[in-house]
Amino acid sequence: MKKHIAILDPFPRTLKLIFSKDKFKKLKSNYKLIYAPKKNKKNFYDKNIQNASFIIGQPDLSKNLLIKAKNLKAVINVESNFMNNMDYQYCFKKGIHVIATSPVFSKPVAEIALGMTLSLLRNIHTAHSDFIKGKEKYGLESNINASLLSGKKIGLLGFGDLAKSLYPLLLPFSRDINVYDPWIPKLNIQKLGFKSISLNKMFESCEVIYVLATVTTKNKHFIDKKLLNKMKPNSCFILMSRAAVVNFNDLIKYVKKKNILVATDVFPKEPVSKNSSLRKVKNILFSAHRAGALKSAFFEMGDIVLKDMSLITKNLKPKFCKIANKKTVNLLASKPVAIN
Repeated sequence: MKKHIAILDPFPRTLKLIFSKDKFKKLKSNYKLIYAPKKNKKNFYDKNIQNASFIIGQPDLSKNLLIKAKNLKAVINVESNFMNNMDYQYCFKKGIHVIATSPVFSKPVAEIALGMTLSLLRNIHTAHSDFIKGKEKYGLESNINASLLSGKKIGLLGFGDLAKSLYPLLLPFSRDINVYDPWIPKLNIQKLGFKSISLNKMFESCEVIYVLATVTTKNKHFIDKKLLNKMKPNSCFILMSRAAVVNFNDLIKYVKKKNILVATDVFPKEPVSKNSSLRKVKNILFSAHRAGALKSAFFEMGDIVLKDMSLITKNLKPKFCKIANKKTVNLLASKPVAIN
């Protein structure tokens, strides 16, 4: 039986990052692999796309190029963020699946988000630093501003994969979970026992706010001083999705003036410069875009890629990767990751 051809073009990922030895061996045995070059990609795709059944990667794919792709069944984005680099509508029209491996990051990000929340509320990271410096405080003195997560009013800004992995971890602490996501029907949120609330209401009333929304052409920097000024004293703001949804200048100014606690895993420009003034801001728990970057998560990419490729070759719909949404994919505006 003739093998389906798969073009391998995973940059900024690498094949070794995505596929374990066993999974790559399986990929190699089931498909004919063609490796995209680092340079002269346009010429490469002009020559090879007409024979390919799969593209594993996220190259620029114009309509003129896709028209030649008579055998193409799926484009599998392993950077994990749908970007404005291809003609999605043409793919939808021609039945070419466009999928991404983003679901593999949801559990790792959710778990570290919970850990960062507990550290903010109980001063775990600052208490550790104080102890190393010989400045530790004992007993109640070290917990003057500390509080429990239990019973807190929680806000989930965005209700995609990250939120759906996070909320089961939060339920043992609080069932007062409030959601803002204009792309999700309110009924879907209410069926889970949660409240669908406005953005203003979330910032006014919630004591712990998780920012889990993807960046779009409509929400860049929409979390600004107007919203931040509504936050309660001693509340927590935890940024786990993309930095571009937050006006970082407003956030830094607000943290310096007001008594809130912030944790962030992402930054407007990465890597952050060594002399950045951001590093000296107090009341922020920093994480260097590492929340989802586990070896197990990257290898899970290869696993779900193979599973969905198998389904697609049988003319079945993919179900393990995230499927590009026809109505919203052109609004997405994520930047590729700088460092794996």
